[in-house]
Amino acid sequence: MRQMTVVVFGGTGFIGSHLVAQLSAAGVRTLVPTRRLVRARHLATLPMVEAIEADVGRADAAQLARLLHGADAAINLVGVLHSKPGTPYGPQFRRAHVELPAAIVAACAAAGVPRYLHMSALGADRDGPSMYQRSKADGEIAARGAASVAATIFRPSVVFGPEDNFLNMFAKMQRWLPVVPLACAGAEFQPVFVGDVAQAFVHALRDPKTRHQVYALGGPAIYTLAELVRLSGRWSHHERPIIELPNWLGRLQAAIFEMMPGTPLMTRDNLDSMKCDNVVDPAIQALTAATLGIKPVALEAVAPQYLSPHERLDDFRARAGR
Repeated sequence: MRQMTVVVFGGTGFIGSHLVAQLSAAGVRTLVPTRRLVRARHLATLPMVEAIEADVGRADAAQLARLLHGADAAINLVGVLHSKPGTPYGPQFRRAHVELPAAIVAACAAAGVPRYLHMSALGADRDGPSMYQRSKADGEIAARGAASVAATIFRPSVVFGPEDNFLNMFAKMQRWLPVVPLACAGAEFQPVFVGDVAQAFVHALRDPKTRHQVYALGGPAIYTLAELVRLSGRWSHHERPIIELPNWLGRLQAAIFEMMPGTPLMTRDNLDSMKCDNVVDPAIQALTAATLGIKPVALEAVAPQYLSPHERLDDFRARAGR
């Protein structure tokens, strides 16, 4: 890949950290705006990576244009899973999924940045059952909002990896709970490895044929939610019985979670999203990771290593030379 400069919004998060590392390894100068520089300290040792203190959520057009000045591409990974209610979606979804990409794309146009790579999600649909899905669909429209900026959109299923908040959450729950009461147990997912998602973005930067395209990213296998919960318990050595909840009881459970302090484990909007299976639909014949030359990593090849406390200890000992 030729020398280029890329600005990665959301670059300090789970997916962003893996992507920034791959961009660095590919010799790409990478700028990572972050509200607090301490959040980017784990990126400090990567060559050609520079963290810039900037509150992107409150940045105006001029500030965004300054961040993007001289860049070859912008990548936007910013996303949230929860929002207050609203029609067609709540304010947190609106700001993160619609208004921010619209502002970044407009700033790209103003700064002469020709490429914009956008993180969406499988199931994005303006008529979808959840606020999350509807806001993600409008975010894709915003991504295509400037004729001079070529957008590439990625729609991953749930993303897994060592720092994920999905399998790790279910593993942690089973460490402390005697049973797992589970809503939408039959909902289907096609988990995709975080390294494969990062690689898809890097490949798209390299290949001009990816301009104006949409890629659906899923792993090699499909699982029900109950199967994923069971596997996360088994691999973390705390497998618990699963009690499948009927819809009304699952919604009551989610409503209680919403009223608790902190980030909720599950919301009613999350349940609405699971009314649609989170898988790559073969009938649509979508572009996938395979069309980018990526062979998706299997869940079983990676997840047991980071969910098992014994595996983590052995890894620590190996790195420590013990």
